Amino acid sequence: MTQLSNLHDDMIHDCALDYYGKRLATCSSDKTIKIFEITGDNHRLLETLRGHEGPVWQVSWAHPKFGNILASASYDGKVMIWQERQGVWQKIFEHANHHASVNSVQWAPHEAGAVLACASSDGKVSVLEFKDDASWDTKLFSAHVIGCNAVSWAPTTLPGSVVQSNPAPTAQRRFVTGGSDNLVKIWSYNPDVGNYVEECTLEGHTDWVRDVAWAPSILQKSYIATASQDKTVIIWTSENGNTWTKKVIPFETVLWRVSWSLSGNVLAVSGGDNKVTLWKETLKGEWEKVESVEE
Repeated sequence: MTQLSNLHDDMIHDCALDYYGKRLATCSSDKTIKIFEITGDNHRLLETLRGHEGPVWQVSWAHPKFGNILASASYDGKVMIWQERQGVWQKIFEHANHHASVNSVQWAPHEAGAVLACASSDGKVSVLEFKDDASWDTKLFSAHVIGCNAVSWAPTTLPGSVVQSNPAPTAQRRFVTGGSDNLVKIWSYNPDVGNYVEECTLEGHTDWVRDVAWAPSILQKSYIATASQDKTVIIWTSENGNTWTKKVIPFETVLWRVSWSLSGNVLAVSGGDNKVTLWKETLKGEWEKVESVEE
């Protein structure tokens, strides 16, 4: 496929395929988002979305049951939600409650509804929910003292429930955040207070946590991967959803992003050396590198 970078005027910060793998969204320091149609090895630019006033850090597709909807997070402190209707893209909502860069956005699993989590350098996390009356409900709360860099939702099904003869009940809404305070925090929705509350804090990093990723739950355990400026990835594991143990993987460079495979058993790590490494857990519970790719 032809490189997409020459279709932006500045550095590309994120790219995301939609649910069917037929649309690709990219975002850049040139303040734009571009939507491409992917066919085999070819791509075609469908639309350039303009509206942000600063670099756009991240994009996230909603599940197609809600339509062709894309969320974007920007240095301008805004989250914008875009929708395609009859081939025309338009901004349907602008979330401007944060007072600093919004660094990360991610839609919750579709079973939870049209729910979007946003992490900001102002130290707060907001959760947007599209309601049946076409309004947006916004919940905003303090998460990390210095700033919040990343957010990732937990699966709605409990670990191992897919492969058990008696499926476990659907889990509540939960997500993990990583902050500039070197901490990783897990949050869950509490209907009694009408907001998200902190379940636990995971300590282990000695510098900014740049990215967090909660693995899919078809496995027997819950896995969270965190990448840090301290040149380590930590893989947190829980068998009961509450007590977490950690495995530290050292690197020789600062780390930027972590991403799980759809099956949840392979972890991709990217860092400042422009390489992507793939990691897999052994039968003994250790993590070993299986591949390295130059970016």
